[in-house]
Amino acid sequence: MYSREVEKVLNGKKIAIGDKVRLEKGKEVLEGILMPRPDSGDQSILVIKLDNGYNIGVDFNSVSSVERMGTTAQEFTFPKAKLQRNKALNTVKLLYTGGTIGSKVDYATGGVYMLTKPEELLYDVPELAGIANLDVEYLMSVASEDMTYTEWQLIARKAAEAFASGVSGVMITHGTDTMHFTSAALSFMLQGLPGPVVLVGAQRSPDRGSSDAFMNLICAAHIAASSGIAEVGTCMHASSSDDYCAFIRGTKVRKLHTSARDAFKPVNNAPLAKVSVDGSMHHLGTFNKADPKKKVVLKDGYEPKVALLYMYPNSDPSLIGHYISKGYKGLIIGATGLGHMPISTSHKEYNWLNGVKDAVAAGMVVGITSQCLFGRVSGTVYRYGRMLTEAGAIYCEDMMPEVAYVKLGWLLGNYSKKEAEKLLAVDMVGEITRRTEAEWHDEQ
Repeated sequence: MYSREVEKVLNGKKIAIGDKVRLEKGKEVLEGILMPRPDSGDQSILVIKLDNGYNIGVDFNSVSSVERMGTTAQEFTFPKAKLQRNKALNTVKLLYTGGTIGSKVDYATGGVYMLTKPEELLYDVPELAGIANLDVEYLMSVASEDMTYTEWQLIARKAAEAFASGVSGVMITHGTDTMHFTSAALSFMLQGLPGPVVLVGAQRSPDRGSSDAFMNLICAAHIAASSGIAEVGTCMHASSSDDYCAFIRGTKVRKLHTSARDAFKPVNNAPLAKVSVDGSMHHLGTFNKADPKKKVVLKDGYEPKVALLYMYPNSDPSLIGHYISKGYKGLIIGATGLGHMPISTSHKEYNWLNGVKDAVAAGMVVGITSQCLFGRVSGTVYRYGRMLTEAGAIYCEDMMPEVAYVKLGWLLGNYSKKEAEKLLAVDMVGEITRRTEAEWHDEQ
C-alpha cells in the first residue's frame, strides 16, 4: 500500500493500480502504468512501469501533478500462434515447463507469473516457423526452484517419446535458477541420443525491452533442428550483447550470475557450439554426433535420499549424522581447494574425518568435490586427501558439486551401491574431463 497521503490523492483523481498515468516533475514529464508499491521501502514512492518495460520509482513529494490517462490495464490475451508445417524443415519437439521465458507481468501485484499456454510464448517469435516444424506439448508451468527429481523424470520420458516419434531434436523451456541441475539429470537419464536436447530459458521476462527470451528461443531452435549434435545442453546468451548464444554441455554448465543475460558459462569445458539468430553456427570441441538411427535408452531411476553438503570454516560435521539418521544413501561434499576438509582442528567437534567415516560405515556413498568449480580435486596431493580416501570417500575429479550430486542420485537409482561407487568418478556422459585445459577460460 502507498501512504495515506498518496492514496488520498490517487483516489481523488480516480486512479487505480494498472491505470496509465502522467506525472509532471518540474520540467520532466513521465508516462507509464501505475504499479503496486513493494512491501518494503518508502510508502511515498510511486512505482511506474514505462513503455520500455522498466519500472522506476518517483518520489510523490517531488511531483507537481499526476493525471489519469487511460482505463485500468487489461490482461493481454495472446492469439493462438499458427505455425504452418514445412516439409523442407526438420521437426522439433518443444516441451513447455515454464520459467521466466514463459512469464509475463501481473499488473495486480507488479510481479511476473508463469504463462500456462505455449502459444503465448510462440506468438512473439514468428521466426521459429522458418527454422523447424514445432510440435508443442505443455508439461507444466513452474518456476525451476519448484522442480524435483519427479519432474526431471517426466521431462526425460517425454523427450525419449519425442525421439521415438522421429523428431530431430527436443527443446525444453525451463526456469534458469536450477536449469543446470535439470540439464545434468537429463544428460544421465537419456542415453544414446539421436539428436540434441536443448534447455532454453530467459533471465529477463518477455515483457522487458532487454529480454533475452526471443533470441534464446531462436538460437535454441537452430541447435535443436540442425546442429548435428546429439547431447543435452543449455542454449542461452553467451555475452551481454545480442550477438550469439552458446550451447553448453548439460553436465558442464553453471549459472554464474543472478541476473545478467550471459549468466550461463561452461566450467572445465568449452561450449559445444556458438549460434547466431541467423542460424550461423560454429562448433567447438568434441561432441556426440546426431544419428537418426540411434534409439534412446531411458534410464530415469533416481534415488532422492542423496544430499549435497558444503563445508565451510566453523561448519558442524555432526550434520552428517542427521543424514545418517534419516536413512540417506549418498552424500556429496563441496569441499575447499583440491578437496580439503577440516581434520586437525583445535576443537574436535569441527573435525570432519570422523563424520565421513561414520557415513561410510552406515552404508552411504560419499563423494568429494570442490567449491572452486574450475580445476579438479585430488585425494593424493595432500595428507588430508589421503586420509579421506582411506576413510572411503571418493574424489570426483572435475565434476561440479551439483553435477556429482545429481549423478550420485541417478547412479543409486539405476545401479547397485557397489556399481555406483565404481562409476561415480568415471566419465559417463562428458561430466568428467580427462584433462583440464587453461584455455577453456577464454571460451566463456
